[in-house]
Amino acid sequence: MRIALIQLEINDRENKLQRLERVEKILDEVDSAGLILLPELWNIGFFNFDNYHRESETLQGETINRMAAKAREKNAYILAGSIVEKMEERFYNTTVLLGPKGEILSTYRKIHLYGYGSRESKLLTPGQEIVTVDTDFGRVGLATCYDLRFPELYRRMVDQGAEIFLSTAGWPYPRVEHWVYLHFARAIENQAYLISCNSAGLQNGAQYLGRSMVLDPWGVAVVSAGMHEAVVQTEIDPHLVKAVREEFPPLADRKLKI
Repeated sequence: MRIALIQLEINDRENKLQRLERVEKILDEVDSAGLILLPELWNIGFFNFDNYHRESETLQGETINRMAAKAREKNAYILAGSIVEKMEERFYNTTVLLGPKGEILSTYRKIHLYGYGSRESKLLTPGQEIVTVDTDFGRVGLATCYDLRFPELYRRMVDQGAEIFLSTAGWPYPRVEHWVYLHFARAIENQAYLISCNSAGLQNGAQYLGRSMVLDPWGVAVVSAGMHEAVVQTEIDPHLVKAVREEFPPLADRKLKI
């Protein structure tokens, strides 16, 4: 299965509409991918805290509608990154997985909101639900950025049958080693694909790390991006997860379960 990671530059020059239009043009150039990923809060940028509430949308808003149209046009799954979702009087960091017909297959409201050097945890409400969903290429679990630091979330997704983790992120410099090593740990300990799409660029004085990556269920890096905007494409074999877990069985050997 072919996948594409759109590691988008987030900057202070573009407004939301301009970035939406630019992403549509990038998507037009992505050929043959069955799964496409976008970064966390890419439409406004993670570090654009002053605009979180003003630029919030519902799941029926412009960002998801336009990405759904692209999913139909490309006949592909699109992890549409996340948006600041307004629901009644609350705001969430909500990841949306779209199916090839443009339908919303699943949504995940970020559970672990970031507080260190960030106003996310003050402005948004944490989600409560662990999300896994069946697709044509296996059962996937959804996570967002800071969630990477919480292994219990990933293990709970595995207990719900997850074979592939899809993660959207706005991870900043300088915690490069944290980003890299935590990815390897989550893939290795859960014997699952981990596919992460991070932001690039400089916004409100914060440098995004880039380094979007795909790790296989052995914990081997299939592909990794640099720090700058890039579209990274590669192939994965979803059947590899079952084969790895059968050949080497630490998941089956667990004695303590959360």
